[in-house]
Amino acid sequence: MKKFLPAPAKGFIAFSLFFFPLVHTPAAAQSSEGEKACLIKVALLQMEPYGNDQKKNLDKAAEFCRRAAEMCADIALMPEMFSIGYTRFDAKKPGAREDFWTWAVPKEDPSIQRFSELAKELDMAIGVTYLKKSDDLPQNAITLFDRHGEELFTYCKVHTSDFKPLEASMTPGEDFYVGTLDTKSGPVQVGSMICFDREQPESARILMLKGAEIILTPNACGLDDLRLDQFKVRAWENVVDVAMANYPTPNNNGHSAAYNSDGKEVVLASEEEGIFLAEFDLERLRHNRGRRIWGNAYRRPHRYDILSSQESEKIWDRIDGNGKPYVKSER
Repeated sequence: MKKFLPAPAKGFIAFSLFFFPLVHTPAAAQSSEGEKACLIKVALLQMEPYGNDQKKNLDKAAEFCRRAAEMCADIALMPEMFSIGYTRFDAKKPGAREDFWTWAVPKEDPSIQRFSELAKELDMAIGVTYLKKSDDLPQNAITLFDRHGEELFTYCKVHTSDFKPLEASMTPGEDFYVGTLDTKSGPVQVGSMICFDREQPESARILMLKGAEIILTPNACGLDDLRLDQFKVRAWENVVDVAMANYPTPNNNGHSAAYNSDGKEVVLASEEEGIFLAEFDLERLRHNRGRRIWGNAYRRPHRYDILSSQESEKIWDRIDGNGKPYVKSER
């Protein structure tokens, strides 16, 4: 795994401005045809939260978005459930789970919709992450606002981490979404998956099949070499560009990362708080998608019926985060 360095390394320049570590790629990047690249810039907002103080967290996110816009980012991406700082509760404490549920807000809440106005003001798409209120238990959500302030989609985590009390106390999402995002470089197909979603190969595969070119991935866990390699392979095997924003130390270990459709590292952050800029070459991506043997080129979906089966061998039986037998079909 390449470590983030304070000096130029592998074509990346790191420096500090307004106390934010920033990462830039070379301005003269070239496409596969040798012409000036058509770049999409994704700012990974590796932010330390103020616990579950939603106002302070989202105020901070707004400030980081402004800094990202100064870096000419096309998209700003927050870590997973940043509104509540991915704050866990003590499952052994009476009433803790019920208190957690009260933190949820609907996507129409002013605290979320403020990012619609901010996206329009900054002429930059923003992926805001939060604990979303629903008709059932709350959901782990990202709402992507385009640069005109319009909602492109709201995605709720499908593969909730049901082995933890926190996410076993939530409602999983029902589908994956891809939308056409208008950027200064033209339209791009964007989808999202969240943290544990990326550890299930079906998530990125479904997004690719729905046309995703860039997959935005809010995250909240330690990222070791294996997890980073896994994320890299998601890009390579699906011929997509992927970007992930994680929490810095001490919440997690930073290492927000981005990989392109060649499976090459675009940026790998340090453990510290900061904004890390990933630049994706759309022309290179589309060139690859038209020629590579991976993605949806040589698949045989008519042989994959077992993938949608609910049946499972006993060796895969598990206990969920609430101490009960885990039943896939009930989630």
